Amino acid sequence: MLMRTDPFRELDRLTQHLMGPGTWSKPSAMPMDAYREGDEYVVAFDVPGVSADAIDIDVERNMLTVKAERRPATKADEVQMELSERPLGVFSRQIVLADTLDTEHIKADYDAGVLTLRIPIAERAKPRKISIGVGSGRKEISG
Repeated sequence: MLMRTDPFRELDRLTQHLMGPGTWSKPSAMPMDAYREGDEYVVAFDVPGVSADAIDIDVERNMLTVKAERRPATKADEVQMELSERPLGVFSRQIVLADTLDTEHIKADYDAGVLTLRIPIAERAKPRKISIGVGSGRKEISG
């Protein structure tokens, strides 16, 4: 139900990691998992250290865009940074959703640094039984 939009995403992710933090015009990638659970698709994004108000989720037609910004923590003047490995900046991910998903009823939860989106499968895409009508008998054609 989901399609990858860029086959070279892992190469881009590695390059961005080496080149520095993401910006709004060129955000870094964020890792995600996507799977089906019953009658909905679940997409989980890793965004540790990001506050919920710094996450932006948009759906336009079938394009889902998630952007998050990890800002530097405010530090007192007497603090001297010894090591800084946690990336800062803007992180983003875009995925194309299939037409069989109901983008009007997406639910989003954020817990322990994981943003989880639950996208229900549209009613028209769910399997259903088709009943077979039985004729009411023979019909004759007169001419």
